[in-house]
Amino acid sequence: MQEVTLAQMLDAREARAQAQQLLLEQYARPIVCFTMNIPGPVKDSPLIRRGFEAGWNTLRHRLPKGKVLDARRREAVTGCEALLAVDMDSVELKKICTAIEDETPLGRLFDMDVLDSRGVKLDREPVGGKARNCIVCGASGRGCASRRTHTVPELQNAARRILTEHFAREDARYVAALAVKGLLDEVLTTPKPGLVDRRNSGSHRDMDIFTFSASASALAPYFQECAQIGQETRDAAPEETFRLLRAAGLRAEEVMLRATRGVNTHKGAVFTMGLLCGAAGRLWTPEGVWHEEALFREVSAMTARAMEEDLRRGGDTVGQRLYASRGVRGIRGEVSRGLPSVRQVGLPVFRKCLSEGLDRNDAGALTLLHLIARVEDTNLLSRGGPEGAREAREKASALLERSPRPSRGEIETLDDWFISRNLSPGGCADLLAAVYFLQDLFGNRLPA
Repeated sequence: MQEVTLAQMLDAREARAQAQQLLLEQYARPIVCFTMNIPGPVKDSPLIRRGFEAGWNTLRHRLPKGKVLDARRREAVTGCEALLAVDMDSVELKKICTAIEDETPLGRLFDMDVLDSRGVKLDREPVGGKARNCIVCGASGRGCASRRTHTVPELQNAARRILTEHFAREDARYVAALAVKGLLDEVLTTPKPGLVDRRNSGSHRDMDIFTFSASASALAPYFQECAQIGQETRDAAPEETFRLLRAAGLRAEEVMLRATRGVNTHKGAVFTMGLLCGAAGRLWTPEGVWHEEALFREVSAMTARAMEEDLRRGGDTVGQRLYASRGVRGIRGEVSRGLPSVRQVGLPVFRKCLSEGLDRNDAGALTLLHLIARVEDTNLLSRGGPEGAREAREKASALLERSPRPSRGEIETLDDWFISRNLSPGGCADLLAAVYFLQDLFGNRLPA
């Protein structure tokens, strides 16, 4: 991050004034000049640019459609800036800009000046704007600035805190939204052998696509809580994060069951997706950058010891009983090893399908077949025993060998067979939801 000199700032201010004058002469309409109010000699960084992008997006969305005549942006070491010529009354325009500045803590770092068609700058107070408070102590007005009450490092730390807290909240909500989307994408993917989808309810008599929709929607606050737990404990031991996630997951199961009237739609996903959201929180930075392999390592670090203790101790869950009787480690083994089935099977297959032109639904359906063929799914073992689970894997493998890109009809035939045997690869469905979530988390640019 480069420090700027006073001369550079004066030159930037002069260039901005000239650009404003040109826009006024060209359009004879009010001008918005948007810059960031960043104290200290560093005016540009990835985090500052992210803050600017958030303000830019808000401003563009608030302005009436078709009223922006010209919009120019510039990103430089002296800071980000934007100029907009807007075809509307300057007082109404100033009200919009002032509201954006005042409605959130982040807005305190926005300077959205409005010049009328004559180039006269409008004040905040006549349009109902509040006096801008000190970012360090909250005192009203410019008293702290005029008296230089706070040091530059104090001001810089306060600005970074405002940016960091804003994006911590926004990114936790974003992670939660992707988690819910992953669950909804999974249930909408059709056809899926033995599972609820848009074709039928698979091997399930007590649930349908609407049950899953209600469950996924109810779990949104839980996923946000998981991301926030990860953020708040990222400096603690991974096991401490998992302890808190596990407690939150138990509460979330109760929420799910209330939403579905007692039907267990997403118990496995509560565990797996909650871990992924928690890991994303632990790795979160204000700049909003995640690294895929680091996330898988974080899942393993959080769970490895606890999962081993769970299996050794035994218990009454399906997974614990299968481990005791057959040594099957199930989802506990998956997460303790950093989700190898997602990392080595699910994501590579899904991405290859997308790169070859398949749409999201068909890529997901094919990915699920690969997971069924290669994962020892405890749901299949529970419903069909060792023989049923083995036959299900063999059926999926044979279909893929015969037709690397099986048709919808071929998958529907396999679906009918699963239903006839009352088999449901619910564990693989949870892994597919994780694939959708991770593809979006790593494949999309974070919103400002």
